[in-house]
Amino acid sequence: MITFVTVIHVIVCVFLILVILLQAGKGGGMGAGLGGGASQVVFGGRGSQSFLGKLTSVSAGIFMLTSVWLAYHSSRTAAVVEEAPTPPAPTAPAAPAPGTPAQGGTAPATTPPAEKGAQPTTK
Repeated sequence: MITFVTVIHVIVCVFLILVILLQAGKGGGMGAGLGGGASQVVFGGRGSQSFLGKLTSVSAGIFMLTSVWLAYHSSRTAAVVEEAPTPPAPTAPAAPAPGTPAQGGTAPATTPPAEKGAQPTTK
């Protein structure tokens, strides 16, 4: 649907530019250079001016409606952005079992249990 409205919008935009350039200004403008004088014969003396004026109004209205629709649709789709799933939080490594060496190190030095009556040695 958005592609269809975008294509219509571009076609109406180009058509609106051409219709505006065909209108005769104070000096004749592009309308006289592109055969605008011949169209006055077909539509009458003032008929071409009012016909091109009405054509400009209708195409400008369609252009505005498609612009508003595209802007609304663009703002709606930008607000509903799918969020990427968040990765799970890293967990702390499990504590090593007592008596096993820690990763990358050696086992902690343990002293043998003291026997009854033994004197502690000092160095």
